[in-house]
Amino acid sequence: MSTLHYIYDPLCGWCYGAAPLVAAAREILAVQAHGGGMMTGANRQQVTPQLRAYVKQHDARIAQLTGQPFGPAYADGLLHASGVVLDSEPPTAAILAAEAIAGRGLDMLAQLQIAHYVEGRRIAEASTLNEVAGELGLDTQAFAAAFAQQSGAAVQRHIEETRHLMAEVGARGFPCFVLETDGVLQRIDIGGYLGQPQAFQDWLRGQVSGAKGGNAGDAPVCDINGCGV
Repeated sequence: MSTLHYIYDPLCGWCYGAAPLVAAAREILAVQAHGGGMMTGANRQQVTPQLRAYVKQHDARIAQLTGQPFGPAYADGLLHASGVVLDSEPPTAAILAAEAIAGRGLDMLAQLQIAHYVEGRRIAEASTLNEVAGELGLDTQAFAAAFAQQSGAAVQRHIEETRHLMAEVGARGFPCFVLETDGVLQRIDIGGYLGQPQAFQDWLRGQVSGAKGGNAGDAPVCDINGCGV
C-alpha cells in the first residue's frame, strides 16, 4: 500500500493551484493532509495595499499555469476589504475537525479554497468555517465541538509535526507531495504536472504499480514569507 502525504496551507495560492492534482490522486490512493501553518502566529498578515499587489501578481501566475479560477468576490472584494487578517490556524483546525468527525479533511480544504479564492469569504472566522462545514453536509454542532477541540494547542501540535516532516523530506515550502511506499518517503516535484491532473494521476499509478519514472521538475511554492513564481 502507498500513501501520498500532502503538505499544504489553506492560504497558499500554489496549493489552490495544485488542488486538481490532489483530487486526481485521491481517486487512486490514500492521501494524508499535513497543514504547515504558513500564516500563523507572528506570520499572520493583515491585507494591505502592498500585500494585495504582491498577492495579485502571484495569483495571475497561478491562474495562467493551472487554470484555477480567482473570483471577483476575492480579487475585487476580499483583497480590498478593511480588517481582513490572513490566518492559517483556524482553517487548518477546521480541516482537522472535518477529518476527525467524518474523514473529510481534504474535502474541507477544497471547499475552503473555493470559499477564499472564488467566493471571497473570510475563512479565518469561525462563523464562516461552520457555514462551510454545513455546505459540505457535516453536522454543524458536531463540527463546532470538534473545531474547539482541534484549535489552540492541538492545531499547533499538528503544525509542529508537519514542520518536522518537512525537515525530514527537505521540503522547501507548500505545496509538497511525498509518496510513501513500504515506509520509504519520496518527495515529488510537481512543477511539470501543474494544470495536468491526468498526467499526474498516470504517473502516480505507475509509481504505485512499481513502474519506474522520474519527477516532473521543481514546482513554484509558498513558504512562510509568501508565494514564489
